[in-house]
Formats: sequence, structure tokens, C-alpha cells
Amino acid sequence: MAKDSCTNNKGGMKKIITATAITLLILHSVTQAQNFWNSSQAYLGEKRPGDTPVVFAPGRLADTGFWVGSRVAFTEDGKQFLYGRNTTWNDNKNQKLMTYRFDGEKWIGPVILFDGFSMPTFAMDRATLYLTGNGIYTTHLSDKGWTTPVKFLMRSYTLYNFMPTRSGHYYVGSNGTWGTRNDYSSWKFSILTGIGADTSITSLGEPLNSPGFNGDFYIAPDESYMIISAKELPSFESELWISFRKPDHTWAPPQSLGPLINTGLAHRWGAYVSPDGIYLFYTKGTSEKDCAIYWVRFDRLLRQLRP
Repeated sequence: MAKDSCTNNKGGMKKIITATAITLLILHSVTQAQNFWNSSQAYLGEKRPGDTPVVFAPGRLADTGFWVGSRVAFTEDGKQFLYGRNTTWNDNKNQKLMTYRFDGEKWIGPVILFDGFSMPTFAMDRATLYLTGNGIYTTHLSDKGWTTPVKFLMRSYTLYNFMPTRSGHYYVGSNGTWGTRNDYSSWKFSILTGIGADTSITSLGEPLNSPGFNGDFYIAPDESYMIISAKELPSFESELWISFRKPDHTWAPPQSLGPLINTGLAHRWGAYVSPDGIYLFYTKGTSEKDCAIYWVRFDRLLRQLRP
């Protein structure tokens, strides 16, 4: 065999070995994450709910005088939990982004991560976190923890419940270019295209949007379904409904998540599905005094409702 041929074969073998090592490392990481989600330590060690929603981690998330809620988030490996707490529904002056962290043996927290931010939402890379403040900010997970948030996107219209998807689109509840911030009846579930100077916003239209406030939602990363706060009253009491996206990319009429979730008159918002796809988290309350984060088994319900 010629010398050049031997050299090329060695280079090819090195690439194969390197690629195999990377693949094995990824598979090992995925397996570790799956094992943790299935362990008794996952979800702060709380007892798993069934088809009836229960309060998540009662008594552990907030001190007296604070309420907890809005959207929550878990890291992909399940070992960090992020959520918001505040003293009032009316402003963000005392808003705190809180975190629990699993150190390998126990959960440590709650600890204040950042002041003035809420609605943690992971980017598709799972290492970048979007936060809502005066606009949308990003922070990145490093060996030393979370970096200082920096501004990612600011527009003249509202960017509420900002959520990314795998397609590169971003979804928001917004007054867009058609309404005003203070006229909540003008807010629509919308989609952003392009990030930067050329960012544009488009209402998702009917049947997702209905008369009244359209702002609180969760969209699946693959955009196959969207959970919305529907039947919003002027005082913002609502129910959680779901809409599935059709093959032509239009949305089916939303349907209720059922009487176990939508029992009684209450505010329901901040929907979030855990990274393992098994549980739905959301915030529910009639006031700051009884506001709490609830969770419920969701994967079975999703299969039942999916067309």
C-alpha cells in the first residue's frame, strides 16, 4: 500500500473514532438525564400527581408575603428548577427569579437567581435562558453558574410569554402593530419572524385568538400543539385549552383540557410542559393569597385529545 494511502486511512480512522466517542458521550448524557427524571429525586423529590392537579412543592417555594407563579422551567437534565415569586399581581417591583439546584445528593434552595425577571424559557440549545424584564434578555449556563442577563430583543410592542421553537420562530402574546399595550383586548397570540432590525410580528388569527385578552400560552417545541388560557373574562379568570396544528400549518379550534384542570372560576396561566413530556405545570389562583404552581399528569391526556 502506498504511503499516502496509509496516511489517509489513518486520518479517516481518527475521524471515525472521534465521532464514535462524541456519539457515546451524547448517549451517556441522555441516559443520565433519563435516569434522573425517573428517580425519586426528580421534581424536587415531590410525589408525582395523577390526572387530578395538585400544588407543586407546597410550602417550599415562597416565604410569607410572597406568591409564586407564572411560567416555570427545568433544565434538560432536571437538576435545576426555576420559577418566579412576587408580592403583588399589579407590578414587577418585587419580582424575583428563584432557583432550586440538585447538588448530587439533595436539592438546595430556594435561592434568588436574578431580581426583576420572570418567565424563564429555554432556547433550543438548552444552555441559553430567555427572561422577561423590560424586553427579552438572555443568560447562559456556564461552569460558574448563570451569566449576567443581557438584552436580546426590544420592540415597541409587548413581548409577553416569549417562546422559541425548533423552526426558528418565536411566539408571543402581544398588542403588535394593531393595538396598544394598555388595551388588553387587543393582545393576540402572535408569531415573530427574524430577530433584530427586521423583526416582524403577525397575529395567529382565529380560531386561536378570540375576543378579549390573548396572551398566556405554551407552545410545543415542534409547534404541534399550543396550550392557551382561553375563555378569558374581563377580570382575567380563564381556563386551559389546547389547539393542535394541522398539516397545512393552520390551527384547529381549541378544546378544553377537561374538568379536572378547569374546575371552578380562577386565573390559570403560565402553562409549561416538563422536558420529559410527562407533566403539565401551570399557575392557578383567585388572588395572591391562594396563588400557587400546580402540576398534573399530561402525557396520557395529550394522547387522548390529539386528533
